[in-house]
Amino acid sequence: MHLDTNMGEQLPLFSCKAHIFQVDPDTRKSWIPLSTNAVNVQIFHDSVKNVYRILSVDGSKVLINTIVTARMSFTKTSQKFCQWVDSRANHVYGLGFSNESDLTR
Repeated sequence: MHLDTNMGEQLPLFSCKAHIFQVDPDTRKSWIPLSTNAVNVQIFHDSVKNVYRILSVDGSKVLINTIVTARMSFTKTSQKFCQWVDSRANHVYGLGFSNESDLTR
């Protein structure tokens, strides 16, 4: 995936590996894994628009593309798992990390 450098996004501010989940949009109760393995999750900053974005791409498939807003809250639900609501995409996402230090970062 090519990032448009005219938008101000270039290199990720942060990159790690995590398992990605989404709350089932039909039941709103159970988690559906979007990745079978831990995949790259990156945070970018667009200096032109002054926005942050969480992006994860597995091969050619975009798993997460969330613009971080001031109204978003990231909830740490365990030592290795956090979740948030992407109101634009109308999804609840979760990230499962291999250790607590990756979650904290």
